[in-house]
Amino acid sequence: MRAMLEKLPLVFESPYWLWLLLLVPVLLILKGRSGQSSAVRFPSIGLVAGIAGRGRTFWGGIPGLLFLLKVAAFALLILALGRPKWRKDTIAEQERSGVDIVLALDLSGSMWAHDFKKKGKAVDRLTVVRGVIRDFIQARKDDRIGIVAFSGAPYLVSPLTLNHDWVMENLERLRIGSIPEQGTAIGSAIGMAVNRLNNQKSKSRLIVLLTDGANNQGQIEPAQAAEAASSFGIKIYAVGAGEKGVVDFPRFNPDGSLRRSPSGEVLLGKAKSDIDLETLAKVADLTGGKSFHAKNAKALSRIYKEIDQLEKTEKKLNIRYNYRDIYTWPLLLGLGIFLLEQTLVNTRFRKLP
Repeated sequence: MRAMLEKLPLVFESPYWLWLLLLVPVLLILKGRSGQSSAVRFPSIGLVAGIAGRGRTFWGGIPGLLFLLKVAAFALLILALGRPKWRKDTIAEQERSGVDIVLALDLSGSMWAHDFKKKGKAVDRLTVVRGVIRDFIQARKDDRIGIVAFSGAPYLVSPLTLNHDWVMENLERLRIGSIPEQGTAIGSAIGMAVNRLNNQKSKSRLIVLLTDGANNQGQIEPAQAAEAASSFGIKIYAVGAGEKGVVDFPRFNPDGSLRRSPSGEVLLGKAKSDIDLETLAKVADLTGGKSFHAKNAKALSRIYKEIDQLEKTEKKLNIRYNYRDIYTWPLLLGLGIFLLEQTLVNTRFRKLP
């Protein structure tokens, strides 16, 4: 009974008192059958024979009204005993079983390759990757996310945090070649990401690794780093970005700036792109993750959406209600009606002795 009442805006803390309300119709039936007693006693029945039938009519006249007042007061006092409460507001509390995610992002010079397109225009790989990662972060509202960037060495861009605005601010500041060490240290990047995750107590921990090259720097091999990740229960989703073989690549001025045409377009040449997809597949397999190859911007976006679906955050919604006690309303109203009935009985409608 309590469970059913709690679904309503009005609930009763002690609902079992409400069973006494069943006495109300019983009292009305009994009163209707017994009729009203005479207020004046007569020595002979003959004197009142003409009005004897009227004494049994309960629903009419002042006596019936006074009895109804008494019954109403009785019902209201029972309601007060049930301790009615009115729902003031609803509080939804969300229990989060979040995922801790480190995004490991390659910033080596090969990310300059212009084999991705944005709005039909060839752009460097990082420009497209940044937009896809931004959408991925926005879709993971309940997860702690951090970023590790790497080239010839890794460095921490953002620790694990739920402040996704701050994570994306740091993402926007990333630039190709901003890490002095040249090369691609995939194993070291995985190792740093593992260090950020191994002491966390979240239900699921994972690394989303994106690179467009092969491991050629660092003190640890990707497979060794992946085995360490596996020992801590950390999964790796490895994404190889870009085409293999010869791709469009920007030309540079002696000072390292991009060479542009008079109209401002980046001048492109050719360069070789070598993505070690086999190593990425092994890294993912060792940890129970999955590897992907994104040859274009559309495929890259689809891959991150698939990772998002593979590692969904569990949510449990708890609903709490705030109530206000209103038992004083029926209590005061019942007492008021009872006092009114007693006042009328002992004054205006007092019976003769």
